Amino acid sequence: MPTTNEPVVHVLWINAGLSCDGDSVSLTAATLPSVEDIALGAIPGLPKVQFHWPLVDYQVGDDFMHWFWQAEAGKLEPFVLVVEGSVANEKIKSEGYWTGFGNDPQTGQPITLMEWLDKLTPKAWAVVAAGTCATYGGIHAMQGNPTGAMGVPDYLGWKWRSKAGLPVVCVPGCPVQPDNMSETLLYLLHQAAGVAPMIPLDDKLRPQWLFGRTVHDGCDRGGYYEEGKFAREYGSPECLVKMGCWGPVVQCNVTKRGWMDGVGGCPNVGGICIACTMPGFPDRFMPFMDEPPGSKLSTEITGHFYGPLIKSLRGITNNTADKEPRWRHKGTRLTTGYEPAWR
Repeated sequence: MPTTNEPVVHVLWINAGLSCDGDSVSLTAATLPSVEDIALGAIPGLPKVQFHWPLVDYQVGDDFMHWFWQAEAGKLEPFVLVVEGSVANEKIKSEGYWTGFGNDPQTGQPITLMEWLDKLTPKAWAVVAAGTCATYGGIHAMQGNPTGAMGVPDYLGWKWRSKAGLPVVCVPGCPVQPDNMSETLLYLLHQAAGVAPMIPLDDKLRPQWLFGRTVHDGCDRGGYYEEGKFAREYGSPECLVKMGCWGPVVQCNVTKRGWMDGVGGCPNVGGICIACTMPGFPDRFMPFMDEPPGSKLSTEITGHFYGPLIKSLRGITNNTADKEPRWRHKGTRLTTGYEPAWR
């Protein structure tokens, strides 16, 4: 914890959404930069930083929650709010709760994620959605879900802006790639210190420099695709498109960056890309093990035609896959198609 009177940027991390906490666990593996380097001020140009993060904080109970009450009261500035997990729609039921983070001192009842967003986002310098559940709803927001789950931008609004004029900064991934998350936090902290320009985001609110290219662009197996060589079984080194890989249309840098210290990345180590960084995940990419729509035609003609036609076919699929399903929204009605079994 900083011991001087220098200005401090607080990072308030709420992991109360619908999730597995995998994004918190993933971030502990970051190396470029590491969380330790950020927290201990080892990087030139950064302001002092203080994390309030359930995964690693030594404070517990009321001591830990104190910082969140201070932020709500406007006594903790500036602060960056990080949200992990999808936002359950607490308004579509008459009682109970799906999420909770701390207890209301007046009632003793858990405070839902929706309530915390209402309390803290108007005062936050920036809001970061960590992982696909928080960015676009993820697994919990798939068709037929009973919670009406959605991403943070769905709840706050895609045109919402923070005190610093920032939209929700989305860093998707299931879980988030460690360095993608730490680098985004690093950029925002540099921006808060006045040494970086406005963070560049794409139209899905992802950092452009991280999500501007496809999995296929950086894949170790990409050359096999262009040669028309496709794997027919796992363990083969060829392109995995016919095994169900969505890499050619998915915005993600994991094949270039690797998973940790440049090592790994789903297709690089033999796993198919299931498109976990995309707003349409998982609904628009299921069933995962089937050959993606359009890939049969594109792979058949790869050996004969190149250039504009392939690019056009991928563009059509990319445009479809880069949209959220219609049932992720605010309001009092559940429109996911869920049908309770006890009717």
